[in-house]
Amino acid sequence: MTEEELHIRLCSGRISKLEIDVLVQQLKKEPRLAKALFKQVLLEDKAGSFNASWTFDHLMRKDPSLILPFFEDFVNGLSKLKTESCIRPIAHVCEMICEAYFKKKDPVFVQSITDDQLEKIMTSCFEWLIGPMNMAPKVFSMTSLYYLGSKFDWVRPELKQVLEDTYATGTAGYKNRAKKTLDKLAKLGV
Repeated sequence: MTEEELHIRLCSGRISKLEIDVLVQQLKKEPRLAKALFKQVLLEDKAGSFNASWTFDHLMRKDPSLILPFFEDFVNGLSKLKTESCIRPIAHVCEMICEAYFKKKDPVFVQSITDDQLEKIMTSCFEWLIGPMNMAPKVFSMTSLYYLGSKFDWVRPELKQVLEDTYATGTAGYKNRAKKTLDKLAKLGV
C-alpha cells in the first residue's frame, strides 16, 4: 500500500470496524505507513472526520512501538488537535504510551522517549482534562497524568485538585475513573 492509497482509503467515506481491522492488519505489515497515518489524523482534524484517528488508535493497540520512529512529530501534533472525534483516540494512545513507559517500564519506550516529550503529553492531557471535552478524553488524560506524576512531582497534587473540583459534575464513567485515581493518589499520600 502506498501513502496515496492509504489516503484514498481513509477519505472514501465512513469506515466500518471490520474495515478498520483489515486496514490495521495491512499497516502492521507496512510499519513505515504509521507516520503517514498520523499525518492523516492531523489533516482530518481540520476536516471533521475521524477515520484516520480511529485507525491510528487501533493500530497502536496492536503495536504501540510503531509510534516511536516519529514520536517527536506525534507529541508536537498533540497541541494542534481541536476536534473531539480526533482527540479521543489520540488521548487513548497517550494513555497507552504512559502505561508502556511507567507501568510496564518497557525499555523500548523508556530509552526512546525524552522528558521534553513527556512534558508535551502532560500539557495536552491537562488541557483535555480541564477543557470542554466529553468524558472519554478526560478519562484517558487523568490516567496518563497519574502515571506522568511519577516523574514530575507537581502533577499528582494538581491532578488531585482538578479531580476533586470536577468530580461532582462528571458523568458516571468520569466519576468512576476519578474515584479510582483519587484512591490511588491517597495511597501515595497525595
